[in-house]
Amino acid sequence: MSVPELLSLPNPFLLEHSRLRLLEAPDTPVEALYARLLDGTYDKPFIVEDDQLRYLHFGIAFTQSVMRIDRPDELDLRYTQKMMGFLLFKRQPERIVMLGLGGGSLVKFCYRALPAATVTAIEIDPHVIALRRHFAIPDDDARLCVVRDDAADYIARHHAAIDILLVDAFDAHGLAQSLASREFFQRAHTALSASGILVMNLAGEKSRYTDLIDEAREIFDYQTLLIPVRDDGNHLLFAFKQPLFEPDWKQLKQRAKELKAQYGLDFPAFVQKMEQSARGRGSSLHRVIDSLARTKQRAAEQQRNAPKRSRAKN
Repeated sequence: MSVPELLSLPNPFLLEHSRLRLLEAPDTPVEALYARLLDGTYDKPFIVEDDQLRYLHFGIAFTQSVMRIDRPDELDLRYTQKMMGFLLFKRQPERIVMLGLGGGSLVKFCYRALPAATVTAIEIDPHVIALRRHFAIPDDDARLCVVRDDAADYIARHHAAIDILLVDAFDAHGLAQSLASREFFQRAHTALSASGILVMNLAGEKSRYTDLIDEAREIFDYQTLLIPVRDDGNHLLFAFKQPLFEPDWKQLKQRAKELKAQYGLDFPAFVQKMEQSARGRGSSLHRVIDSLARTKQRAAEQQRNAPKRSRAKN
């Protein structure tokens, strides 16, 4: 697979001593290009890099991925490390599907670290896919496949086939709209294997996804965990298809030590956050979601009881 030539320009916006690299022809008018980047009308992903780091951007203020140039397979952002928390519950998944390719951090890590698993990445933007070699994403083979498709449509076509569903699909406006719905969670639940796990990255203004989390909890029968990622300002939603999901926290803490030794990620800290979430001592957002759920439950009970009170008056 050929590596597309990128237009390289000084970066006047971010990161001193860095450069912009864009999917543009060499004769593109530079001042007009800078203006589009600045006012947000530039509609392609682009790279910002210095001597150590390479960033994938969907806008001047929106960093989607980060890669260390000398260690391209490492998970640099904290939220991507925590998304690997699924290994606490399913150590040997056979089929992993990633919605949103981005810079491929999780795709590369899963591909290298879990040799028994197949990894499929779904990405709708051809320009993101065009940058894959610049982020050291391997070529497709028997275990790895990058598919250009709409993520929601792809999930709708798969039933009981996916062990791990990782959702990190963003554009310049935030979480992809086709994934921000009750219908998506219903389809995701159907697409997961009997013991499958969904892990979704939630970023941006919290008020935009509180209702979404509540929808997911209902679909997954409240077999969910909500984990804050304070370093990145994100939240991670873990949703488990397995009914009556009851983690053995003592066993999981021991497993976390083993996983840390194997993969070099801080699984003991991950499991601590998960236990706090399960015991109702999670983030402030977690408490807001719980409050909303209780309010909905009371409203539903009042609605069910209303006809009885009406008949009693008659």
